[in-house]
Amino acid sequence: MAALQSLRSETVAKVRRHRERHKNDRIGWLRAAVLGANDGILSTAGLVIGVASAEATRSNVLIAGVAGLVAGALSMAAGEYVSVSSQADTENAERELERKELATDAHGEHVELVNIYIGRGLDRPLAEQVADQLTAHDALGTHLRDELGLTDELQPRPLQAAFTSALCFAVGAALPLIAVLLASPTHMIWPVAIASLISLAVLGAVAARTGGAPVTLGALRVLFWSALAMAATAAIGSLFGVSTS
Repeated sequence: MAALQSLRSETVAKVRRHRERHKNDRIGWLRAAVLGANDGILSTAGLVIGVASAEATRSNVLIAGVAGLVAGALSMAAGEYVSVSSQADTENAERELERKELATDAHGEHVELVNIYIGRGLDRPLAEQVADQLTAHDALGTHLRDELGLTDELQPRPLQAAFTSALCFAVGAALPLIAVLLASPTHMIWPVAIASLISLAVLGAVAARTGGAPVTLGALRVLFWSALAMAATAAIGSLFGVSTS
């Protein structure tokens, strides 16, 4: 008996130590934070480089950059709030529909649940037993999770997404503006571009690592598209600067 109790205690301790760290609980805030910071750096850097390429003064470049920071942060917040709110509305409607179906056709919903478990590899007796026990425990939660893929952990949070996006955009947008302040008034483009690309590469690497993806790939793809965007804005700024001079 003592040996059995010792074995049980050891098994429980191993289970407690073995807590898998999946990335699903990070998807919501990570997406909003990465998009916000990435857009803040890239859009402001592109705006600053484009205006500077048109031979504008540093004060004009800073005015354009600050305006871009404010407008971009508010735009990101509004966009995220509307997008995530729409997702939340859709999921709430699905919850209400599932609740009504359970109230009006409990047997049909139970059969549907059993078939889901059979499709996942269980034999019918075991699938029926699992469906019975989970339905008795939490019928609505079971159907939302196993039939529709909806869980509390991944529930949309519009205000959180909006605030996170706005804050991260503002922080990201501040980096190119700091580079403008520290650079020479006559040579702003390259310092802004280099500082922004380094920041974007670091951001891509951190986001990739946090999400469990390859770090190098995350940094390189951000660098490629960001450099392309900055080159395009620089070309447009130079073109308009020449045409208006």
